[in-house]
Amino acid sequence: MDKYLVPLNPTHQTKPIKRPRWKRILSELNGKFEPKYRHDVSGLLLQSYYEMCWSLDIEYMDYQAAYRKQGVSALEFDSKGIYLASVTKAGCLTVHDFENLSSQVNFECPSGLKEDETKHLLHISTPQQLDVVRWNLANQDEVACTSMKSSEVHIFDIGYILSDPVEASFSPELLKNIGLSFSLQHAYTILKVLRKRPTGTKSDVHRGLSDIAFSSNSNSRVLASDTYGVVNAWDRRMSDLPCLELTTHSSSKLNSIQLIEENQVVFGACENGIIHIWDLRGGNPATGFRSHKEAHSPVSSVKLASVLEKVGSLKAQSHIVSKGIYSIDIDPSCPYQLAFHLDDGWSGVLDIHNFQVTHVHCPPPPWLDGENVFTSLSCLRKPSWLRTDSIYAVGSAYNDGIHLLDFYPDPSSPCHVDYNEDLQCGPRENSHHKQNRFVPLSEGVTACATHPLNSTIVAGTKRSSLMVISQKYWSADADITV
Repeated sequence: MDKYLVPLNPTHQTKPIKRPRWKRILSELNGKFEPKYRHDVSGLLLQSYYEMCWSLDIEYMDYQAAYRKQGVSALEFDSKGIYLASVTKAGCLTVHDFENLSSQVNFECPSGLKEDETKHLLHISTPQQLDVVRWNLANQDEVACTSMKSSEVHIFDIGYILSDPVEASFSPELLKNIGLSFSLQHAYTILKVLRKRPTGTKSDVHRGLSDIAFSSNSNSRVLASDTYGVVNAWDRRMSDLPCLELTTHSSSKLNSIQLIEENQVVFGACENGIIHIWDLRGGNPATGFRSHKEAHSPVSSVKLASVLEKVGSLKAQSHIVSKGIYSIDIDPSCPYQLAFHLDDGWSGVLDIHNFQVTHVHCPPPPWLDGENVFTSLSCLRKPSWLRTDSIYAVGSAYNDGIHLLDFYPDPSSPCHVDYNEDLQCGPRENSHHKQNRFVPLSEGVTACATHPLNSTIVAGTKRSSLMVISQKYWSADADITV
């Protein structure tokens, strides 16, 4: 058969064709964004934020003028980002439907957003200031608030007002007796009032509560820190009095607490600059507390000033002294990063694995520019993490605006203590140069909350306004950017 085959003419050997390199990013292949890639493009995210709209109607017009400058104390979204709860120094607890809030933007009006009071899901007025608001992580129908001038935690069940309005569960006379005024036609109920255990001393009058923490896996466990260095823990199945006390052996005020590690480890930040850590396990059952006589001492305490002194570059430029810690927050995208914010505007990250400071942001004081600015210490600034990308949003201590800080857990973060600018400015890194951003706003910020799904930032201000800081988008009706 070989004689019937036509021989091929010999040809020179051709070179293989050079195909272009695959230009698709890895996220298009595996269907998700890797943390490193998200950090590389986080600079574009930070640059996209701007003040979109604002509202002045958190407090009622009949008396808000007298309390206007007291400001928003705290903000928090529920876990799905449907509702936003806020409290003010004037004593107003408001639950907003966030979709209704954001849909009321009026771009023709200079004031941005005209909020309709009838759109409030809940609006309660109290005769005393409110300092903290928290959603129950195990039951999102419950929202709790308290005050540094009160020894009680009030937990409200908003499930009764999610449908059509019904008759109020309490009479107006009863509401007045417990310090509340019936502000809307919608019904609401106080599901539970948790009280501190009296000590029988005169200091009970001044022992208010400064922060609240709910367990994510137990509807009955509630913790609240007080102004005398004690964390009170309640089991709502047993009593409205604390069944456990976490002590600091100090009368320094606890400003902020965090419950982590399967809801068994508590971090508490003090006015004297110390972070205390308690372990609730200690041989006790994880499902509840045994008796009201239990008291726990910290398993460890960290003096933040001593840890900051170990950062050589910071110590060489600053005289480090103990400062009050306003807030602590666990990074939702990196659970070993504990962010802290100090009374002078400094922010940073403490690695809870080795108790070392890994990130620091030190905004320059205004007197360096010849400005004479005084900050009010009556309202604790409360920052918030974005749910992804390890970005920390914090209101400026001296200017009207917020800082968006890159706290990514890597030396490539501009706030990292080992950051080397020369190494980060090569040809490959120039396309995604990483830097923090200051977003100027029309009012000073006291509290921030970030939407859990789209990273929209809502800021509460010193004038009891709510500001929405979000990304620019295109109008469907007009060929303009709004």
